[in-house]
Amino acid sequence: MRHSLAVFLLLTLTACGLFGAKPDGGHSAKAPPVEEMYSTAKKHLNENSFEEAVKQFESLQSHYPYGRYAQQAQLEITYAYYRQNEPESAIAAADRFIRQYPNHPHVDYAYYVKGLANFNADIGIFGLASGQDPTERDPKAAQDSFAAFKDLVIRFPSSRYAPDARLRMQYLLGALAKYEVHVARYYLRRGANIAAVNRAQEVLKQYPNTPSIHDALQILVQGYGALGMKELRDDAQRVLDKNFPASPPREG
Repeated sequence: MRHSLAVFLLLTLTACGLFGAKPDGGHSAKAPPVEEMYSTAKKHLNENSFEEAVKQFESLQSHYPYGRYAQQAQLEITYAYYRQNEPESAIAAADRFIRQYPNHPHVDYAYYVKGLANFNADIGIFGLASGQDPTERDPKAAQDSFAAFKDLVIRFPSSRYAPDARLRMQYLLGALAKYEVHVARYYLRRGANIAAVNRAQEVLKQYPNTPSIHDALQILVQGYGALGMKELRDDAQRVLDKNFPASPPREG
């Protein structure tokens, strides 16, 4: 899936100009023409000189604060921060564009980059084989990424970015469910059985269509068993057996 997502990005995620060259209002006598400023900034962006591109686009906005070039410059800044691996700045720039231009024909792009910035900021926390205590990880970036992609697909279901957003949402749901399972197992190993059961129940409620349901049911069987709640343990075992008949029987 990562490969397919990467290929999709290479094909679609380009901060290209979205309009023809037309002069904007608010021209400053001391500034170069807006077309020239945009072309210079775009050149830096295309050459991966992201810091310089941001400076040039911001200069354009200061000299020409109104019109399509200023709006496009804000989108380009969002993209430049994302490519520069500055997720917080990219998200702030995307939020600013969404707030200022909610009806812009390319506002879907801002939602998309906002989701990507959170997605890339968070992707490392789900390397669950790293040995890090899972309770030390904060899933907020994944949750925020999911929320941005959800906004995109609900508001703009026909957007060119919607198919990739849906793929990433599916991945994030699975990753968040795994996170909850790892935390539940962490509690189970330390004898915090009530906490383990609560986490497992959250997986059943929040992520019912993910593979982690199997693990959550197993944790419920073990947690209820450790708490001496035999009726609930047996109920969980019956659900597990019905939905996953190949699962090994519980111990004890």
